[in-house]
Amino acid sequence: MEDETKSVALGRDPEAHHGAVNVPVYHASTILYPTLAALRGRKKARYTYGRRATPTSAALTDALTELEGGAETVLTSSGLAACAVAMAACVKAGDHVLMADSVYDPTRRLCDVFLKRMNVETDYYDPLIGGGIAELMRDNTALVFTESPGSQTFEVQDIPAIVEAAHR
Repeated sequence: MEDETKSVALGRDPEAHHGAVNVPVYHASTILYPTLAALRGRKKARYTYGRRATPTSAALTDALTELEGGAETVLTSSGLAACAVAMAACVKAGDHVLMADSVYDPTRRLCDVFLKRMNVETDYYDPLIGGGIAELMRDNTALVFTESPGSQTFEVQDIPAIVEAAHR
């Protein structure tokens, strides 16, 4: 299927929704389980709580995963939540993070407060450093966070040079 066709067809299942082309919006918090075994997790249930997923959000994540060729898509309520989820997945106590100095201020606070409490050290680097970022890397550097264009001053980072240095 061509990408253009995929973008208008993925995530839709009219037969499952009485012929409706788009997945209906499910307003749900509480999910009823068909059996006690399902409630106790003995049987795999796709929907367990409305804030985790509904058929509406699942249609979107399934479509995005397919369009991007990914393994799974995670939806978050904000850009900061997305940054927090990604960063928390990559670091542990004792790790070091390199963060662009022009990063969005709430992301800076996330590093300076939340990650610091987790015993993760953050150093801020000049966003125009390019491949020179290699000089700042340590054995325990677990994450290099780029933001291009930068939130504060809109500079464009040399992502290929930073990636190359990080991979080395």
